[in-house]
Amino acid sequence: MEKGRLEAFTDGVIAVIITIMVLELKAPHEASWQALLDNWPIMLSYILSFIYVGIYWNNHHHMLHVVEHVNGKAMWANLHLLFWLSLFPFVTSWLNEAHPVPSPVPTALYGFVLLMAALSWIPLMRSLIACNGGSKSELKKAVRNDWKERASVVVYALAIVLAFFVPIVSCGLYAAVAAMWFVPDRRIEDRVTQ
Repeated sequence: MEKGRLEAFTDGVIAVIITIMVLELKAPHEASWQALLDNWPIMLSYILSFIYVGIYWNNHHHMLHVVEHVNGKAMWANLHLLFWLSLFPFVTSWLNEAHPVPSPVPTALYGFVLLMAALSWIPLMRSLIACNGGSKSELKKAVRNDWKERASVVVYALAIVLAFFVPIVSCGLYAAVAAMWFVPDRRIEDRVTQ
């Protein structure tokens, strides 16, 4: 099967996710700069979640750029990723309920959703590699070194545990992983430009 439909569907779902997240932002009740500044934790969590969705969208685009075909397995793996991404608006909203200081359970759940999204990326990549030539596929050649995937999973797991003791540190770790992935996956980027 051609990849166009999967790519278009994913783009649409991600657009809806971003729309839902922005609709969760509420205007301050007062018309002052101070009222706006009082909402800085909410804005930070929205920005972080927006960056995460953008990272997945960007890397998904690059990954599909180096493959020619998809199959049913890849489509289900893609839906698995989209399921976890679709929870970003909910966990972001819940994280914001306790501002200005994050609460343990919402912070841990936010990390769990980040962890599951990261883990769902693995079967998607593997299924795309399998249906595009296996070890000879461009995608397989591009993703040989997966240190960032492994590091992300470890940091998410650590942050989930820390959320029950120092939730603000967990939020910092989530931001650190986002910073690590902010630049598109160079392994794939290099293949795209060759």
